[in-house]
Amino acid sequence: MTRRKLLRAFVSAAAIAVAGQLTPAAETPAKPLWYGFNLLEKFSAPGSAFKEDDFKMVGDWGFNFLRLPMSYRCWGSPDDLTKMDEAKLAEIDQAVEFGRKYKVHTCLNLHRAPGYCVNPPKEPLDLWKDAKAQEGFAYQWAALAKRYKGVPSEQVSFNLINEPNAQVTEDLYAPVMRLAAKAIRAEDPQRQIIVDGLKWGHDPAMSLVDDKIGQSTRGYQPMRISHHKAGWIAGSDKWPDPTWPLKTAKGEEQGAEWLRKQFDVWKPYLEKGGFLHAGEWGAHNKTPHAVALAWMKDQLAIWKEMRLGWALWNLRGSFGVMDSGRSDVQYESVGGRKLDRKMLDVLIAGRM
Repeated sequence: MTRRKLLRAFVSAAAIAVAGQLTPAAETPAKPLWYGFNLLEKFSAPGSAFKEDDFKMVGDWGFNFLRLPMSYRCWGSPDDLTKMDEAKLAEIDQAVEFGRKYKVHTCLNLHRAPGYCVNPPKEPLDLWKDAKAQEGFAYQWAALAKRYKGVPSEQVSFNLINEPNAQVTEDLYAPVMRLAAKAIRAEDPQRQIIVDGLKWGHDPAMSLVDDKIGQSTRGYQPMRISHHKAGWIAGSDKWPDPTWPLKTAKGEEQGAEWLRKQFDVWKPYLEKGGFLHAGEWGAHNKTPHAVALAWMKDQLAIWKEMRLGWALWNLRGSFGVMDSGRSDVQYESVGGRKLDRKMLDVLIAGRM
């Protein structure tokens, strides 16, 4: 049997039909409160191994969650979506074991999936329109499900795709997510599955509520705070230094109450019993430190009211608490790294 036929057979067996509602997991997934960070070792190919010290440090601080946004190209290729490099997958196994060792939940996420990534370069296939990309997407998730079968969902979850953009409608999105979820559940019915919300994680995909699939939102509003002078955001270098509360060009104030209203869109989803987590949030290192911390405190207070867990983007890097490269922070040296102690204290206080 050719690889192409094998892929079709594999996905067909796992997902007999895409249309209609997905058969739910055997039990409704738990609704844990996860607090932590994103690790970027496999954010882009070729990637590198995850660091045990990160898991230990996060656990020692009292956090319980690490999200791993990964590119499938770290272990595979768009030329053959059934090919998965065992040596590279072993590095993910190692991360899972680090999480189990230090009691930190590991969430596996495809930041770049067959046929889609929110960042350039564009994939050669289109996940929302090409059957080959959809089959490859389901195949890869099913392979991971088989690999981690037996590891409880309390320790590992699957976050299927990162940030569908505004061109990805719910009619395009939901069937592909159901296809992958069905392929996963054919291998491991108990695995906790999460998908990012629509419009870069900002809006719920309401048709997936009854499928017992959780959803992930974002905490980057307003962008003038979170992405001030971020090189990948066109025009952000022209934004004036922000304050918090933020004064808009029209003289309006965006503060805690404005921020709270940004999550009203999720109320119908939560009222139907949906599980929600904020998989990414944070402020780039060009945002004045005092402004970033004031904004973070308000964000965390709102999420406490909502009983919403979260993961900072990132642990190490320009949004993080370690090695963030800020010019207005007096760092504390920890194991050869630069720790933003004030930000860490804000995050610790922001947990339930």
